Amino acid sequence: MKKMENIRNFCVIAHIDHGKSTLSDRLLEFTHTISERNMTTQTLDNMDLERERGITIKSHAIQMYYESKDGEKYVLNLIDTPGHVDFSYEVSRSIAACEGALLVIDSTQGIQAQTISNLYLAIGHDLEIIPVLNKIDMPNAMIEEVQDQIIDLIGCDLEDILLASGKTGEGVEEILEAVVKKIHPPKGDPEAPLQALIFDSLFNSFRGVIAYFRIFNGTLKKNDKVKFYHTGKEYGADEIGILQMEQVPKPELSCGDVGYIITGIKESKEIKVGDTITKYDDPAMEPIHGFEDVKPMVFAGIYPMDNDDFEDLRDSLEKFQLNDASLVWEPETSNALGFGFRCGFLGLLHMEIVQERLYREYDQEVLTTVPNVTYYAYKNKGEKLIIHTPVDLPDPTMLDYVEEPYIEAQIITKPDYIGAIMNLCLDKRGVLLNQNYLTTDRVEMMFEIPLAEIVLDFYDKLKSISKGYASFDYFVKDFRRSDLVKMDILLNGEPVDAFSILIHRSKAQTMGRKMVAKLRDLLPRQQFKIAIQAAIGQNVVARETLSALRKDVTAKCYGGDITRKRKLLEKQKKGKKRMREFGKVQVPQKAFIEVLKFDD
Repeated sequence: MKKMENIRNFCVIAHIDHGKSTLSDRLLEFTHTISERNMTTQTLDNMDLERERGITIKSHAIQMYYESKDGEKYVLNLIDTPGHVDFSYEVSRSIAACEGALLVIDSTQGIQAQTISNLYLAIGHDLEIIPVLNKIDMPNAMIEEVQDQIIDLIGCDLEDILLASGKTGEGVEEILEAVVKKIHPPKGDPEAPLQALIFDSLFNSFRGVIAYFRIFNGTLKKNDKVKFYHTGKEYGADEIGILQMEQVPKPELSCGDVGYIITGIKESKEIKVGDTITKYDDPAMEPIHGFEDVKPMVFAGIYPMDNDDFEDLRDSLEKFQLNDASLVWEPETSNALGFGFRCGFLGLLHMEIVQERLYREYDQEVLTTVPNVTYYAYKNKGEKLIIHTPVDLPDPTMLDYVEEPYIEAQIITKPDYIGAIMNLCLDKRGVLLNQNYLTTDRVEMMFEIPLAEIVLDFYDKLKSISKGYASFDYFVKDFRRSDLVKMDILLNGEPVDAFSILIHRSKAQTMGRKMVAKLRDLLPRQQFKIAIQAAIGQNVVARETLSALRKDVTAKCYGGDITRKRKLLEKQKKGKKRMREFGKVQVPQKAFIEVLKFDD
C-alpha cells in the first residue's frame, strides 16, 4: 500500500491562453503517463469545443507517477482548471480537492485578470502556491518585468519563481521537483470514518452516474456499502479506481487519493457535486465543507425547437447538470415558445457553451431567450411578487414600484485603464465607492452597479477597454427601488415575449432603437412587409420596417397598355396585404442569441 506522504494533489491556475494546457501536456509526457504515440495537443481538453476555441471548459483530473532526483517515488494527482471568468466555479471545485497550485503566468503578457481572482481563491483555501513563468522561449518574453509583478503579487522570493516553456518542455523537471518538495502531503486519518468530497461527475449511458472524488479521511474498498451525505441514499461501490487517460479500476483507495466511483445510479438527481461520500455502517459525523455555492449571474429561458422534445430536454439538462453543477434550472412557459426551462448561468460565454454542448452531446436544438435578472415588484395593495421574466410583471395600473438587485463590484486593473473603466461603470448607472492602490501598478476599484447592467455586454466591454487586464468579482448587496419599465418587441403588431426586457426608463429609447435595428438585420425577409416596433405599454418608442420579398409580376408584360402592369401590381399588393394579416413571422434561432450583441 502506498504511503500517504508520497501523494501530492495539485491544480493549475492560469488566465485564459497562458499556455496551461500545453504545460500540462509536457508534465504528462515527462512522467510517461501518456505515450508519444497517443500524445495530442491539449490532451486534457478532450472536448471538441475546447480544442476549437482554445479554452478549457471542464476541469480534468489525471494521476501521474514521478521518481524524484533523490530516488523517492511519488503519486501526483493533477486537476486541470479552466481560465475564463465564466468557469470560476469549476476552479473553486478543483481548489477544494488540492493542497497546492501551480500559478502559471505568460511571460509575454504578465499577470492577467482571472489569475488574480483564482489566486485569491487558492490562498483562501490555504494552498501552497508555486509560481511558474511560462513561454520564456518567446522573443517578446518580459522575464524580469513579470518576475517583479509576481513578487509584488504574492510576496515570494526571486528564486521561488520557476522558468518554463510548455512548447519546448524546458523547466518541466524543476516544476515536478517543486511539486514534491513544496506541496505538503494530504492530511487525514486512513482509519477514521470515510469522508470523500465529490468534485465532479458525469453520466455514462451504460454505467450510469460516475462520480469523481477526493478522500479526506478513511479508506474505500470495492463493494463497500456507501451513502451520500445530503441525499441520505445508500449504494454499493460496484467499481472504484483512479483517473489516468482511462479509468483504471482498483480494489481500494485511501486517504489523500483522487479517484472515481460507479454505484449504478441511473437517476442524475440522486447525486450532487459537493456532496460527501461516507460508509453506510460507519458514517462520518459531518460532511466536508468544500467549495462555495454557485452564483448565477445571467438568467435566460431555454426552449426546445419542437414542444414534443420538452421531456427529452429535461433529461438532457439533468444529465448535463451532473457534468456542470454551475447550471441552475427550473421549468417555465412562454406564450411565444411554449414549455421550456429558466436557466441560471455564470456569464454569457457559459450560456453559449451550455447551448452548444446541449446540441453536440445530447442532440438538443434549443432556443435561448434574452438574458435577464430577478426583480421584486410591489402591487398597489402592498403584495410583493418575484419577477423572473418581464412577462411576469403586472399591469402598470396595478403596479406601485419595482426593486432591482444591486451588486458591489470589485475591479482590479492597471492605472492606465482607470478612466475608461470609470466611464463604462458610470454609463451602466454605477457609483464609485472607493479606489485603492494595491501595488504601484495594480489598483482596486469598488463600484455599486445594478446587476441588470452587467449581464449583457459588461464583461466584453471591460475586457476590450482594459486589453484583458481587469479582474472582476462581485456580490449581490441589496434590492433598491428603480424606475423600471417593460419594453416589448412587436413583430407585425404581435408581441414576442422572448424579446421582452425590463429596462431603466432613461435607457429604454436608446435600447429600443438598437434592438429593432439589429432585428431588421437578423430577420429573414418574408413575402410581406414586417413592422418591427419597440413599445412601452401602448407607446411605441422605436420602429424599423423590413421590406417584403417581391416577385417581378410585370416581367411577362412586354409592350401593350400600362393598365395591364398596374392591374398585376394591384393584385400583388392585395395578396401581400392578406398575407400580412394572416402570415406568421418566422424568427430564426440566431436572432434570439444575437439580438443583444451590439457593436458600439
